[in-house]
Amino acid sequence: MNDLLVSSESLRWHCDPAQFQFSSTAELPPLEITIGQERALTAIDFGLGITDNGFNLFVLGQPGSGRSSTIKKILAAHATKRPAPADWCYVHDFESSSGPEFICLPYGTGKEFKKDLDRLVERLSEDVPKSFDSKEYQEQRKKISQSFQERKKQIFQDLEQLAADNGFAIQQVASGLVLVPLKEGSPLSQKDFEELSAKDKERLENTGNMLQEKIDEGLLEARKIDEELREKILDVAKQVLLYTIGHLFEALELKYADLQPIIDHFANCKKDILKQIEDLHSANKPQFNLPGLAPQQQGPNFDNYRVNLLIDNSELDGAPVIYEANPTYFNVFGRIEHVIQMGSAVTDFQMIKPGAMHRANGGYLILDCREVLLNLFTYEALKRSIRNKEIKLEDMAEQYRLIATASLKPQPIPLDCKIVLIGTPELYYLLYQLDPDFRKYFKVKVDFDQRMANSSANIQLFSLFIGTKCREEKLLHFDPSAVAHTIEFSARMIEDQKHLSASFSEITDLIHEASFYANRSGAGLVTAAHVDQALESRIYRANKTEEHIRALIEDGTIFIDTQGEVIGQVNGLTVYQLGDYSFGMPARVTVRTFLGKSNMINIEREVKLSGPIHDKGMLILSGFFGERYGCDKPLALSASICFEQSYGGIEGDSASSTELYALLSSLARLPIRQDIAVTGSVNQHGRVQPIGGVNQKVEGFFAVCKASGLTGSQGVIIPRANVQNLMLKAEVERAVKNGQFHIWSVQTIDEGIAILTGLAAGELQNDGTWPEGSVNDRVNRRLLQLVETAAEFGKKTAGHDTGNGKAVE
Repeated sequence: MNDLLVSSESLRWHCDPAQFQFSSTAELPPLEITIGQERALTAIDFGLGITDNGFNLFVLGQPGSGRSSTIKKILAAHATKRPAPADWCYVHDFESSSGPEFICLPYGTGKEFKKDLDRLVERLSEDVPKSFDSKEYQEQRKKISQSFQERKKQIFQDLEQLAADNGFAIQQVASGLVLVPLKEGSPLSQKDFEELSAKDKERLENTGNMLQEKIDEGLLEARKIDEELREKILDVAKQVLLYTIGHLFEALELKYADLQPIIDHFANCKKDILKQIEDLHSANKPQFNLPGLAPQQQGPNFDNYRVNLLIDNSELDGAPVIYEANPTYFNVFGRIEHVIQMGSAVTDFQMIKPGAMHRANGGYLILDCREVLLNLFTYEALKRSIRNKEIKLEDMAEQYRLIATASLKPQPIPLDCKIVLIGTPELYYLLYQLDPDFRKYFKVKVDFDQRMANSSANIQLFSLFIGTKCREEKLLHFDPSAVAHTIEFSARMIEDQKHLSASFSEITDLIHEASFYANRSGAGLVTAAHVDQALESRIYRANKTEEHIRALIEDGTIFIDTQGEVIGQVNGLTVYQLGDYSFGMPARVTVRTFLGKSNMINIEREVKLSGPIHDKGMLILSGFFGERYGCDKPLALSASICFEQSYGGIEGDSASSTELYALLSSLARLPIRQDIAVTGSVNQHGRVQPIGGVNQKVEGFFAVCKASGLTGSQGVIIPRANVQNLMLKAEVERAVKNGQFHIWSVQTIDEGIAILTGLAAGELQNDGTWPEGSVNDRVNRRLLQLVETAAEFGKKTAGHDTGNGKAVE
């Protein structure tokens, strides 16, 4: 047994404060790199270097591993080495008003271009109406109008003369021109007309028809003259308008001569202005307003010639790095806003708003994978953008409408952006398995580890991290002893003496808490005592349930013995996980064996209180018993195994060795020490395998023993492979060092049963027997006895009537 004892020196790893060459972390330089993530950093470097489509990054790791802060820091540094991207704007599409067109502008010119067009619109609004009010234009228009009016006047004079020569007069009424017959220079009355002979009436009618045809021809000619006059005046107006707008556009065309899309836009603007010549020509006429109504808009509207500056990168010093915390579809891909006018939703190209992908174009976009999947449409739209290399803004609500409505469909903007998704390993593997597109569009896996090697180099970097956090968060700095205790806590977090935790968020919390207690005590530096106080206070805030369960053990409500010996009863060790706090507690495991048909009854499984891993551990026991004791005989054994006073679910196989010890004890009729608790899983060969939560389990039983009084014989049996996972509290370490508590490490069930019973397990001899009096011998004899009993029982029942009139042979 002494050979299996774990020395007090092996119970925890101690970080030596003497290795630090500083008196305070204030003396240390800032940490510039990420600690212990060489694999992830290599993947990031590859992902940022390759430009092929689909090589976007998925950063996977547990929250608190530094995945988000690391990728943001690296991208920010990488972005400064790249040029700032172009500016983007939308302009009105004069051919199809529903499809605004984009213009790509050189970096930093978008703001100035928008100002130029705003000034252009202002000048157009001022100068165009004035151009038609000029004296020169009015005189020229008057001159043209007079010449055409003379022509019309001559036509009507000729018609009147023709009518007079034929005894008719032309009169103008509301409906047009009418012919009136004359008699002695006066209009012929109805009475006089009735007195005319039929021949005279016919003559008047024929003459009137002939004159009416001449009048219609004259009116047609007059209308042609009016149309010609209108065209002539419009030609003059166009010349005036071209002269007015020519110098306004000319300066801008010279300024942006190298940007053909802008030149084309100016040409479209001028064409559109000329198309509106009639409206512009009449826009400055007085408007009639009804009383009580708002005045009608005065003057032309040139807002369609403005520009919607979607993305202005003039403030950037390099490529953009955008993190969108709430990746809804509209936040990522932009939106088209509307205003309500007269009960209808109205929009135009100037109401297009950019999304995170527009702002990140030419740089990097960081999204939280979980948030992306929770937001409707975002994930599928993200994949479409990567596949098509464009940012397409759509009205996603359109597909839910019963009736399609007219809406803007902006021209898609070309996409050049490296997309980074951040998520847990579970999300990564789930998407990789279920979504074939995922592996095509996120080919770079950046895997952040939960732990790092416990090396002198990493320890020194850890101290830099503590100093950097104290400096950034304006906390009290740490002395070497406080740094050492913080690093030891990191090893305890990961439960490994050879590794340190890479979950720096929890370390950061401890730094804050230790600084708080140091500041409260008036200390100038954080010491080891302050770190320990922070850890103890953290436990006290969270261990209410632990203390309640321990109190139940102390007052005898929960049965746990820490002294004496009992057959078929072992103290197992369990771990309770309550949110951010876990603790260990002993649990009584009992076994009862009896004659049966090689059936082991797991009471927890029968009542559906155990999980599949726990059930697997139970089934392994059958394999162990069958191989060790059932090769030369049938096993006429049944066993009932139970976690006493357990009313909740049980999961895990760490109690399988405990159950096997109790089973061996029950068969061998050997009492098991109750001052020893056991943990460890077992395989079918009887080897004890490592388990998790070893520190909490040891400390949980120690606390129970301490409450009832340490006897110097109490202890815990753990798997040999778990020794390197020990990072026990100093209290337990002292007790072991003083011989008040013991920890044994075993590799096999035989080693463990020898400690628990004080009797050697015994090894199988060449003749197939076990050493007499050993545990295995006693178990084997008991199994033979059960077989013989079963055989004798079978003989007694042989020949008896089975109840159906037939004898059993």
